[in-house]
Amino acid sequence: MSAAVKPKRRKVDLVVISDVHLGTYGSQAYDLNQYLLGIKPGKLILNGDIIDFWQFSKRYWPNTHMKVVKSILNLAAKGCQVYYITGNHDEMLRKFAGLRIGNFEIINKLELELNGVKTWFFHGDVFDMVLHNNKWLAKLGAMGYDALI
Repeated sequence: MSAAVKPKRRKVDLVVISDVHLGTYGSQAYDLNQYLLGIKPGKLILNGDIIDFWQFSKRYWPNTHMKVVKSILNLAAKGCQVYYITGNHDEMLRKFAGLRIGNFEIINKLELELNGVKTWFFHGDVFDMVLHNNKWLAKLGAMGYDALI
């Protein structure tokens, strides 16, 4: 009887993931988890709206969504630096900006030097005037989008 052979993970320097919207029906959690299981990144940037607190429902959190969270935490436990940049749908996490647990950090924006060049990462909601001036309209639009999906 032979032991199952684990597939080798592809090494990558940097991975940026955005707008996963875990907790919603439209999330492609299964596909994302398959991708995460196949890579070994040096840095993982979660660029906002990873968990959708606007549409979050205690009734809808399938196992595939939990597997994504576990895969991300597993990468951090194995040495990958994980930056969770807050977005508009997970803005409630902004009050935790600066929290660092091992290789996992919650932040509002990130500045990295990549190949000698200063690079900024932030979620696009900083440019959304509808969101800043009419939050109720933005949330209504998000609910309509989720209903269509």
